[in-house]
Amino acid sequence: MTELNGAAGISFKSQALYLIVYISRYLDLLSTKSIYNLVFKILFISAQSYVIYLMTTKYKSTTDPNLDTFRVQYLLGGAAVLGVLFPYYYTPWEMIWAFSIWLESVAILPQLFMLQRTGEAEVITTHYLFALGLYRALYIPNWIYRYFTEVDHKVDWIAIVAGIIQTVLYSDFFWIYYQKVIKGKKFKLPV
Repeated sequence: MTELNGAAGISFKSQALYLIVYISRYLDLLSTKSIYNLVFKILFISAQSYVIYLMTTKYKSTTDPNLDTFRVQYLLGGAAVLGVLFPYYYTPWEMIWAFSIWLESVAILPQLFMLQRTGEAEVITTHYLFALGLYRALYIPNWIYRYFTEVDHKVDWIAIVAGIIQTVLYSDFFWIYYQKVIKGKKFKLPV
């Protein structure tokens, strides 16, 4: 955003959902025993908060709320229902953690919906989306590796199912990204 001096093409709703994901996932911040984890939890929440701050202040005039129209209440409601119905333990912390996993799996939908509405995106935005999708897609080989190499490895079905859902949501974007951006063409969705 600072490079382009604006937030055009970035979904505020997706960014807000990611902030909710990080805050709800890292509620255990004060009880974190690992300095490494503590630092990264603080960095995730701080960086995402800063993005929200920039989008609501410095770059507010560069965004068009008429393009960012995805109804996020359905994503929040669905994630809340799944978090309550399918936690590993029926404790508030576990239900909130499960909620954060389910919400993260669909938090990119407002951004993809906005991209579909506009039909095109800045190259930096497509690289950002590709990096987000790749980060999640790389969890799949990690799960497989851990399953076969770790003793007493417990399969995290919530994270696996949510990760597969998120990767599937990105699959069409990955194909268009390959066809356009990797081959040096302007990112424009097919009509």
